[in-house]
Amino acid sequence: MHRHIAHLTSLFENATEGIILTDARGTIVLINPAAKKMFQYNDDEIIGKPVETLIPESHRHHHTELREHFAAHPSNREMGHGRDLYGMKKNGEKFSVEVSLSAYKREGEQFIIAFIIDITQRKLIEHAMLNQQHRLEQITGEVKKLNTELEAKVEERTLILREALAKLQRSQEELSDALAKERELNEIKGRFVSMASHEFRTPLSTVLSSASLLGRYTKTEDQPKRDKHINKIRNSVSQLNEILEDFLSLGRLDEGKVESRPMELNLEEFLQDLVEETSVLLRKGQKIELQFAGNKHIFVDRKLLKNVLVNLVTNAIKFSGEDKTINLLAKVTNREVNLKVCDEGIGIPKEDQGHLFSSFFRSANATNIQGTGLGLHIVKRFVDLMNGKVKIDSELNKGTNVTIKIPLTRN
Repeated sequence: MHRHIAHLTSLFENATEGIILTDARGTIVLINPAAKKMFQYNDDEIIGKPVETLIPESHRHHHTELREHFAAHPSNREMGHGRDLYGMKKNGEKFSVEVSLSAYKREGEQFIIAFIIDITQRKLIEHAMLNQQHRLEQITGEVKKLNTELEAKVEERTLILREALAKLQRSQEELSDALAKERELNEIKGRFVSMASHEFRTPLSTVLSSASLLGRYTKTEDQPKRDKHINKIRNSVSQLNEILEDFLSLGRLDEGKVESRPMELNLEEFLQDLVEETSVLLRKGQKIELQFAGNKHIFVDRKLLKNVLVNLVTNAIKFSGEDKTINLLAKVTNREVNLKVCDEGIGIPKEDQGHLFSSFFRSANATNIQGTGLGLHIVKRFVDLMNGKVKIDSELNKGTNVTIKIPLTRN
């Protein structure tokens, strides 16, 4: 349990976006390091202060009305809400921000989470694009004027101005590309915030509810009820751990901190241990069957391989019904390891199969099943690090087969 809490704390402390938690009255309860750096405040200077402290004076009165309205009618509001929003640093400096809001209740008290991004750089790019557009309009006017006044030099002047226009056009295209990349990055961050907020809420609510109810069952004969809520808490914490592991794995991959480090491994024992470990997740009547053939001792990155297979086996369990069999097949040749995870689950629609390795993607028939949409994306990137290949064959309502091929090394 402490390790999971440490993960949550790490996510809050190391997030690149500013995160501010207020109560329903707008009083700041928590603020993460990114937000403190953004607004240039220390904890003792801002905790307990109204959130309007971080708003320019000219906007505070209107912000108070908006905050009170949101508290009365809370809803998730995504980034880039079509408004120009501003923050104010401790030194009075005003800067552009994007904000997304989310609300939750704990022990009857409402709290509001604000996720904040400094978009000053994007605003500068947009301003530069407007200036470039204005300059293009000016040059176009000059071309028309020169064509009228200097008929004898039309061809020469047109050539020169066309070159200038081409340069300016290329410059504008470069600025447009930069803005598009900035918007794409903010869209990914927005999806991350929305996904994290949604996926954390359900298991956290279950933990809080069951923890509260445990205190009511104090008698010996209440032990079955206590066990029921303890199991709910354990399952919810397990869900949170899976979500955090996906987010942290994606972060390490994006930062280039993950490398393949092959070591000698008894693959058959490794797979037997993995089956035993994942069997605790099996639903009623489900079973995992392991088939192994070939040399047991190979060189492969144990940690990456375990992450890949745990992800695939837990997916097979999650998307299969009761009384279904999950087959884990392994065959070692002189050149490679062939691994296959086969299930008899809900399958994947054909129109979704081309997007399975994209980050945050969920197929149309899996939206009601818990998950981040990062699992197969991380599997693909881990397999790539091992110079392997992954292939998915699936048929709707019949099942899915995932095949992994990893070339063998001698050391």
